[in-house]
Amino acid sequence: MQIAAPLAAALQKKGFDTLTPVQEAVLSPEIGERDLLVSAQTGSGKTVAFGLALASSLLDDADVLGVSDSPLALIIAPTRELALQVRKELEWLYEPAGGQIASCIGGMDMRDERRALSRNPHIVVGTPGRLVDHISRGSLVMDSLRAVVLDEADEMLNMGFREELEEILEAAPEERRTLLFSATVSKPIARLAENYQNDAMRLNTISAREQHIDIDYSAVVVAPEDVEKAVINLLLYHDAPNALVFCSRRDGVNKLTARLNNRGFPVVALSGEFSQKERSNALLAMRDGRAKVCVATDVAARGIDLPGLDLVIHADLPSNKETLLHRSGRTGRAGRKGASVLIVPTRARRRAERVMRDADIKGNWTLPPTTDDIRKNLDARVLSHPALEEGISESEGDLVNALTARFEPHQLAAALVRLARAGQALPEDIDTPDDPSKWLQKSRDRNGRTADRREERRPRGRSDFENGEWVSLGVGRRQSADPKWLVPMLCKNGGFSRDQIGSIRISPNETHVELRPDAAAQLMDRAGAEQIIDKSLYVQRVSGPEDMTARQDDSGPSQRRGKRRDDGPRERPARRERGDRGGRSDRGERRERPAQNNFDDKPARKGPKKPRGPNGEKKRSPKKESRD
Repeated sequence: MQIAAPLAAALQKKGFDTLTPVQEAVLSPEIGERDLLVSAQTGSGKTVAFGLALASSLLDDADVLGVSDSPLALIIAPTRELALQVRKELEWLYEPAGGQIASCIGGMDMRDERRALSRNPHIVVGTPGRLVDHISRGSLVMDSLRAVVLDEADEMLNMGFREELEEILEAAPEERRTLLFSATVSKPIARLAENYQNDAMRLNTISAREQHIDIDYSAVVVAPEDVEKAVINLLLYHDAPNALVFCSRRDGVNKLTARLNNRGFPVVALSGEFSQKERSNALLAMRDGRAKVCVATDVAARGIDLPGLDLVIHADLPSNKETLLHRSGRTGRAGRKGASVLIVPTRARRRAERVMRDADIKGNWTLPPTTDDIRKNLDARVLSHPALEEGISESEGDLVNALTARFEPHQLAAALVRLARAGQALPEDIDTPDDPSKWLQKSRDRNGRTADRREERRPRGRSDFENGEWVSLGVGRRQSADPKWLVPMLCKNGGFSRDQIGSIRISPNETHVELRPDAAAQLMDRAGAEQIIDKSLYVQRVSGPEDMTARQDDSGPSQRRGKRRDDGPRERPARRERGDRGGRSDRGERRERPAQNNFDDKPARKGPKKPRGPNGEKKRSPKKESRD
């Protein structure tokens, strides 16, 4: 690999022994000075990759970057965090070459950025909106620009930065390199590349196996009300040095942060409503160990690289496969193993399976860790603590002898356990079934069906139901008929249990229910002569569902409230012609219509003005006051 000498020195100083696939791909000899369209996953070393790719354009075979009147390269990133991370990476990579890096990021002081740009940096890193501001103000001049890099281009388009990107690319010189990095190459990305790249070379460094090789995916099925409890138990079970919990909305971040803080977790929050200073302080707390849990919206899914981030929890399900991959990509970076856990409410299992299938992920479906599971893990950590394997130092000898002479071994062990558990949050009690495997399969059958809409509308009921009798209810789909309330209502009014009910077939205006003979007779006896149950719902015996169409044709749509008419459909009077309105003597004088509506040529009549008070307010008439 032909790596520029100063960059090779920087890599060696940083401890790089090997290059990642994307870094090797951009150094291929046949690339030369061509534009690139690169597909690379998060955590694959993209920043160093395009830093190496830019070297040939910026250095011109020199060891030190020369003085320039304006920036030589422009890096565009979607979020502040990612822009700051890119700047940090490029600073150490181009330090031996004398590279000067400046950043233009929303939320930072514009005056400081203008002063930094006036010092003629070699590389500028920024977010789209702030870069457009500097270009329009004339503080960012791109006359000497040799290369433009779009990092996480798919995310910038998803965030609505298309116009800003096009404005920046239009302002850049035509004779330039354009490097486009994206996790996915969708149609919008392809159109952007076609419009602003010249004969770009396509590099795909993503494979289904490598994309998830360092991440252990699992899906935890819980009741909807137990999502926050599951987050607490997962944090205790894994006990990761750093954990990232994703919520879809800002209010969800605030609520979950308060819950974890009350339970004793060292937690920080991160969302788009925070200022740049607050977001930087939150990440600093994670890096220096003051916090172990970060609750964030998807704004943190891009550009965050935290040391020891071994656990990602999706408290709210990701909306698509791109969000899932970028959230999970915060862990399992640079060869380090990580875990990504999706918390799946029972009603959302089908959506979770679809997102995981689209992302080509085969996760392990399980239940949340129980209190016993968590305690076993905590006990195992105490037994395997490195302090128990270390010898006794000279400074500790006197105290150790005093303790062993004064206390029994069991007392010392108990004290050790208490000290190890001091300050730990207690696990939450989550209701789980006696047979978890059966419950999970039942959840899959209910929420993970992949049949089409016709399959979902098949008649509901038991396949082993025999010798049933049918009754018809005067309520259908148009009246929001649903077995969820029909079954309890029938059991209550008929005085029988659910196992007496077979198939339920709902039509637009009528519902047919199959009952055991005894249950049908009991229901009709309680309906009485008027055949009314539940105060207003009409019920009658029928021969079967096939009788539905014929009776609807004979008697019209059934009535939900009150008894249905038995004398056939109601006849409507014949429609009169528009000109035949009959006499108007009993309807009073006809008001003239406004002329502007072209109904006649007479001007609109105006009534008398309503009386007003001394200040212009309307007075209320005595008649209305008497009604009030």
